[in-house]
Amino acid sequence: MSRDFLILLAPGFTDPQKPGRRYFCPDCNQIEGVLASNPGLASRITVKRVSFLRPRAEVVALLGPDNQGLPVLILGDAAPIPADAQAYGTYRFVTDTRRILELIAERHGVPFPH
Repeated sequence: MSRDFLILLAPGFTDPQKPGRRYFCPDCNQIEGVLASNPGLASRITVKRVSFLRPRAEVVALLGPDNQGLPVLILGDAAPIPADAQAYGTYRFVTDTRRILELIAERHGVPFPH
């Protein structure tokens, strides 16, 4: 994979266990804010929003059934892979929201306070 690939939960999802209510993922929402604040970023990172319901087939196809938690940043090979990245097959990825934001800043020149 040449580009970084970010997968988020689509905002405004429903939970079948709690019908009639809409939700958003607080972690995904932080990243959505960075995307909204940096319009050019979406042209450098592939962004996919998926349904809340499991199994999340698109995520399972890439990272296996045990790695469906979101958000996730699958790291492309255009920049060095950090030592703390997790692995599944040939893919390297990060699931910690703060670390995702740090890597987006490092790899794509987005300002991020440390």
